[in-house]
Amino acid sequence: MHSWRLIFLGSALLLAGAAHAADAAAPAASAAAPLRVQGTVAEVQDTENYTYLRLTEGSSSTWVAVQHSHVVLGSKVSIDNPMEMINFESKALKRTFPRIIFGTIQGAGDAAASPHGGTAKLAGMDVKVAKATGAKAYTVAEVVKQADALNGKAVELHAKVVKFNPDIMGKNWVHVRDGSGKDSDGSNDILVTTADSTSVGATVTVSGTVRTKQDFGSGYAYKVLIDGATLKP
Repeated sequence: MHSWRLIFLGSALLLAGAAHAADAAAPAASAAAPLRVQGTVAEVQDTENYTYLRLTEGSSSTWVAVQHSHVVLGSKVSIDNPMEMINFESKALKRTFPRIIFGTIQGAGDAAASPHGGTAKLAGMDVKVAKATGAKAYTVAEVVKQADALNGKAVELHAKVVKFNPDIMGKNWVHVRDGSGKDSDGSNDILVTTADSTSVGATVTVSGTVRTKQDFGSGYAYKVLIDGATLKP
C-alpha cells in the first residue's frame, strides 16, 4: 500500500466526510489521509446513498465508501480525493468501521464503476457565463483575487457547476467557474459550500459569504471559498 501523507487540495472538492443522515452518524476525521487508495475489490456492500468496498492490495485490506456505484467484484479501482474517517458508523449497514476512506471512485482495468449523482467533473470545463448584476456581483476571478478584502462579505456569482460532491461534513461542496481567471493560478475556480442540491453542468446564481483561510483538517485547507450559499437557477 502506498505511504500515507497529508493532502492539500487548493481548489478541488473532494468526496469525503459524513454520509447522509439516513446512512451514517457524523464521524471524526483523522489527522491524515492517503494521497490515493487503490486495490482489488474483494467485497461490495450497497446502501441507498453509498457503496462500501473492501479493497485488497497484497496483504493489506482497506474499506472505502463512494457515491452509490456499480462496481464488479475482482475489478481494480482507485479512489481519488480521499479522506480517512475514524470510528465511522453506518446506520444503514448497522456497523461501525474503525477506519474507512471516503472518496471518488475511478475505474481501472476492467472495473465497471459508474458513480451515480453529481461527483463527476464537467468535461473540458471550458465555460463562459455572463457576470451577475448588482452591488454584490463578482466574477470567480474577482472573488479569488480580492479574497482578503471580501472576507466576511456577501457576494453573488453567476457561474456553471463543474463539480458537485454531496454530504461532506453536513454540506454539499460545489466547484463553480464562469470563464474568468486562469487555471495556472487557480483564479478560475472557487469552492462553494451549500445546503442546496445541484448538478454538474447547471448554471446557477451563487449567493453566499466569502471566507478565507479555511482549514477543515486532514489536509483540506482553502485560501478562499464561499460559505453557506444559496444556489438559484
